[in-house]
Amino acid sequence: MLRKTKVLLLLLLAASLIAVSVVEISAQSAESPEITIRKVEAQTMLYTVYRGSYEKIGQTISDLYALAGKNKLTPCGPLTLVYLNNPKTSTMEHCLTEIRIQVSQEANSLAGKLGPMTDVKTLNSMDVAIMTKSVGQYDYAGLFEKIYSWIVKSGYRPVDSPCEVFSAGQQQNYEQMKSEIMIPIVKVSSIKQ
Repeated sequence: MLRKTKVLLLLLLAASLIAVSVVEISAQSAESPEITIRKVEAQTMLYTVYRGSYEKIGQTISDLYALAGKNKLTPCGPLTLVYLNNPKTSTMEHCLTEIRIQVSQEANSLAGKLGPMTDVKTLNSMDVAIMTKSVGQYDYAGLFEKIYSWIVKSGYRPVDSPCEVFSAGQQQNYEQMKSEIMIPIVKVSSIKQ
């Protein structure tokens, strides 16, 4: 049973690894994606923080899925990467990425017991600006510029780091992958002074 779980987790991981193997994506135009606001409900996440180039993140993702299997934690959602700093202002070796796997609330019993840079946390519900990166879109920088511009023009302010949630059953290259880019937001008029 554990072997089947490991194989399943590795297959899920392999499908998700492609998203982070691209260091630079050329800026070519694609269909302009729609941006909306969505309420994301509270979630419990198993996570680890990775420091380094995106093209080398695969082993850390594998290790996190293996840790989930070892602790009998079943993923309840897709892989999420939270981009903690801007690769344009940091060297690729210093990029910080939080790798998240949604798990059940029972995982909170493991909080503080999983090793360095790895833990479990519950995220509160939040409003997010969301944009879908469709298959065929690969102007990664342009997508992020568009969503941040939309946030400001629409009277919102980002309140946390951007994340990218990858769909299951991914292909081998970023252009052929579908993901949702999400940025937690708050309406400017609702910010307490």
